[in-house]
Amino acid sequence: MWILVVPFAGWAVLRVAGVVPAWPWVPLVAFTPYVAIASVVPLALAAARRRWVAAGVAAVSCLALAGSVLPRQLPEANPPAAGARLRVLSVNLRVGQAEPEALIALVRRLRPDVLTLQEFTAQARERIDALGLGRLLPHRVDRSAPGASGSAVYARYPVTELPMIAHGNFRQTRATLTVSGVPVEVVSVHPCAPRYDGRVTCWRQGLDALPRAGGGPRGGGGLRGGGGLRVLAGDFNATLDHPPMRALLASGYRDAADVTGQGFTHTWPVVGWKYLPGVQIDHILASREIAVTRFGVHDLPGTDHRPVFASLRLP
Repeated sequence: MWILVVPFAGWAVLRVAGVVPAWPWVPLVAFTPYVAIASVVPLALAAARRRWVAAGVAAVSCLALAGSVLPRQLPEANPPAAGARLRVLSVNLRVGQAEPEALIALVRRLRPDVLTLQEFTAQARERIDALGLGRLLPHRVDRSAPGASGSAVYARYPVTELPMIAHGNFRQTRATLTVSGVPVEVVSVHPCAPRYDGRVTCWRQGLDALPRAGGGPRGGGGLRGGGGLRVLAGDFNATLDHPPMRALLASGYRDAADVTGQGFTHTWPVVGWKYLPGVQIDHILASREIAVTRFGVHDLPGTDHRPVFASLRLP
């Protein structure tokens, strides 16, 4: 019986304690919602066999895991924001392979004010610009690059580029736009994926370098942005079960999916890895003063990620 109980208990301890020991725990912790569901099994078996000590440990583990993930399914109240609307769309293009016609159709349908792109190549830029993205969103900061490291911010409003956030080869585009007189910083987020032990450091540094909602990055060793409103949108390669994501939220952000009770909606993988359960690693985070009025996950042929969209209301 203990052979079933102990793994779930260990998982619960690591998750609640916020420990990130090393690869492969970093990618594994993304599947905590599935483990939380499965944790009912050892509890039921231990209770059925009257193994009360094991059942007690299993019950505590089950409750700890449930408490970690269930709030994502419960909508939250919004702050009293009555300013301008800001519609944000974020898309990972899978090394520029997403179908450009479908992307333009999605932009026309959702009418975002800001579009953040990841895995943005020069070839992808040429294809979507030829189809008229520049007419729909005429202002941009382009940090395209070969492979998966490029990104961009397209906007309906004029943008001012801020110093790019770069760790490893990954470029996280950073810009400020002004909406009805209110400046908002936008970051196209894409740290490297923690696919093996050597990449965990790069992944952690890429997330830690993102501006905190109340100021600069954690530790004060990188870019500092002062106060103001911020929106971080992109492929974080992390779920709300990863400590760096929870640190971002604790600085004063709210996750749009979590706020609207859609924190279990998966965004990756869509193609490939077909036996892997889906997880939510694409996010739109907004400063806590910003209201989240709508959130949605959409489909886009040619990419292994699902685009995420949020309608925000500024204070």
